[in-house]
Amino acid sequence: MEDQYTIVIADDHPLFRNALFQSVHMAIGGANLLEADSLDTLLALLEKEPDIDLLLLDLKMPGANGMSGLVQLRNQYPDLPVVVVSASEETSVVRQVRSHGAFGFIPKSSDMRALIAALNQVLDGEPVFPDGLGDDDTELSELAKRIAALTPQQYKVLSMLADGLLNKQIAYELNVSEATIKAHMTAIFRKLGVKNRTQAVILLQQMDFSR
Repeated sequence: MEDQYTIVIADDHPLFRNALFQSVHMAIGGANLLEADSLDTLLALLEKEPDIDLLLLDLKMPGANGMSGLVQLRNQYPDLPVVVVSASEETSVVRQVRSHGAFGFIPKSSDMRALIAALNQVLDGEPVFPDGLGDDDTELSELAKRIAALTPQQYKVLSMLADGLLNKQIAYELNVSEATIKAHMTAIFRKLGVKNRTQAVILLQQMDFSR
């Protein structure tokens, strides 16, 4: 039934959220539409609403820049279909989005007809990406797999590490012992294939996670 779809639109621009609302209604009238204007708002919403059929995600909004928001969402909610809707339409960006497990990419420059067609394709279970992408970069895909192997808690630790926090500060923020953080660090370094904090941060910068 069409009215069973629950779709979240995560974008910090009210006008574009409204345009997406209209497109979704035209594609599938009667959908339950929810919205978020920041990564924190989105994560809180996903905790309360476990049965989301589709997330339409902007890459750049408060709390998320580059691939960081997408990676965190894929890490915490691996079964949630995420379609990125972004003004960053470079082929390299779209390839990264695909490597990190998004179900599709819709350029913000798409007209209403193209948006509706893309939404229908996604809801029919077919990924939607622009033509001419070619294969994913092998190194990028490998790094994406390593990041995906992290647990949600390890990813939080890694994000705080990228923000320059010390083990003691991370332990305080997460309300755990410093020994627990050190154990997380050991596991993170092993999964990422790095030897220290500096290498981990460099890896994050390569993957466009750091803010």
